[in-house]
Amino acid sequence: MELFLPDINLQAIAPEIILVVFACVILLLDAIFPRFNKTYLAFLAVVGTFFAFRSTILCWGRKEYVFREMMVIDNFSLFFNFIFLIGTALTILISVGYMNREKFGHGEYYSLILFATSGMMFMGSGVDLIMIFLGLEIMSISIYILAGFEKKNPVSNESALKYFLLGAFATGFLLYGIALLYGVTGSTKLKAISQSLYPSSGSTSPLFYIGAGLLIIGFSFKIATVPFHMWVPDVYQGAPTAITAFMSAGVKAAAFAAFFRVVQTALTSIQADLTVVLWILAVLTMTVGNVIAIAQENIKRMLAYSSIAHAGYILIALVASNEIGASGLLFYLLAYTLMNIGAFAVVIFLSKKEDEAVNLSDYAGIGFKYPVLALCMTIFMVSLSGIPPTAGFIGKFYIFSAAVKANYIGLAVIGALNSAVSVFYYFRVIVMMYMKEPVKERTELMISPSLAAAILCCALGVMLLGVFPSAALHLTRASVLFLW
Repeated sequence: MELFLPDINLQAIAPEIILVVFACVILLLDAIFPRFNKTYLAFLAVVGTFFAFRSTILCWGRKEYVFREMMVIDNFSLFFNFIFLIGTALTILISVGYMNREKFGHGEYYSLILFATSGMMFMGSGVDLIMIFLGLEIMSISIYILAGFEKKNPVSNESALKYFLLGAFATGFLLYGIALLYGVTGSTKLKAISQSLYPSSGSTSPLFYIGAGLLIIGFSFKIATVPFHMWVPDVYQGAPTAITAFMSAGVKAAAFAAFFRVVQTALTSIQADLTVVLWILAVLTMTVGNVIAIAQENIKRMLAYSSIAHAGYILIALVASNEIGASGLLFYLLAYTLMNIGAFAVVIFLSKKEDEAVNLSDYAGIGFKYPVLALCMTIFMVSLSGIPPTAGFIGKFYIFSAAVKANYIGLAVIGALNSAVSVFYYFRVIVMMYMKEPVKERTELMISPSLAAAILCCALGVMLLGVFPSAALHLTRASVLFLW
C-alpha cells in the first residue's frame, strides 16, 4: 500500500515561514533571557520582515497554485505582501520608543505582530474559503491580544474585549456563509464555486444568496463598513497607539485583499446584485465616516472615523470591478499604509507616559516648536484629504476614474464631495499646529531614532508616490494583469 503525500512547495510560502520562524525565535529568546534588551528583539523582528520582503521579491512574476489549489502565488498576492511587510516594519519602528516609555517589557509583542502579518499573507494568497478563514483567525487572535496589551489600562482592556466579542460575532457570520456556499456548490475553492454556478441556465439558489450575504457581512466587519463599523472608534481609541496604526493599515489591507478576490472569483454569478449592495455600502460608509469625523475632538477617534470613510472610497474600486479599479485599490492601500502609520507615529511622539496627546488642543503651536514634525503631519493630513501632490490624491484619482470608466459617475461625484468634506477635519489639525497658541506648556520631548526614521520614511514615501507615481502604478498594473 502506497502512502500518498501531496507535493509541498515551501518556496511558495517562504515569506510566511520566515515570519513565523523569527516570531518563534523572539519568543524563545525572551523566555530564555528575560533580561535581554527588548530593543534587540525589535531589531530582530525588522530583520525578519526584511528577509520576508526579499523572499517575496524573488517570487515576483510567478503564478502558481499550491497546496491543492488552496493558495495562489501571483503578483496580486505578492503586492499585498509588500504592503503588509512595509506596514509591519514601520509599526515595529514606531513601537520601540513607545514600548520603552510605557515599560511594557514583553518580547511577545513583536512576535504577535509577526504572527499577525503571516495571517494577513495567508488571507491575501488564499483562493479557498478555508484558507482565507485560517489566515483571518491567525491575524485576528494576535490583534485581539495586542489591542489589550496595556494590561493595567482599563480602556485598553475594554478595547480588546469589544474587539474580541465583535470579531467573534463577525467570524460566526463568515463561517455560516462558508457553510452555506459549500452546501450549495460542494466546494470551498473560489474558482470551483464560480464554475458550479456560472454560466447558469436557471436561477441561482436562494441559499447561495444567503451564504454570499453572510460572507459580505463577515468581511464588512473587518473592513469596517457602515453599519458594521461600531467597534472601530472605541477599539482604535483604547488600543496602544502603535497597534492602532497597525490595525488601521494591515488589518484593513488584508480584509480587502481577501474580499476583492472572493468578489471577483467566487461571486461572479451574482455580480449585478452584488454591485448594487456594494454601491450602497460605499456611499453610506464614506458619508457616515466623514460626517461623524467632523465632530471628533479626540484625534484617535477622528482617524478611526477617517479610516471608515477611506474604506468607503476603496469599496468604489470593487463596484467598478475593472483593471483601473483594482490597480487603484492596490495603490491606495499602499499610500494609506504610509500616511496613516505616519500620522499615528506623530501622535506617539507627542504623547507622554499616562498623558497621550490625543486631543486636538494638544497640537496647538507645535508647528513652531517642532517644525519638521509638524511638516510631516501636514503632509499626512493633506494626503489623507486627497490633495495633490500627494499619494492620497493619486489613489483617489485612480479609484474615481475607475468608477467613471465603469459608468458609475454618480458614485464618483459622491466620493469627490466626501473628499471635500474631509478637508475640514484634516485641515483643522494643520490650523491647530500653525495658527493656535498652545493651551499648556509642553516639556521638551526627545524622539527615538527609530520613530524619527519611521516618520520621515512615511512622509518621504507619501510625497514620492504623489510626485512620481509611475513606478508604483506600473507594479500595480502588473499585479492585476491576470485577474481578468
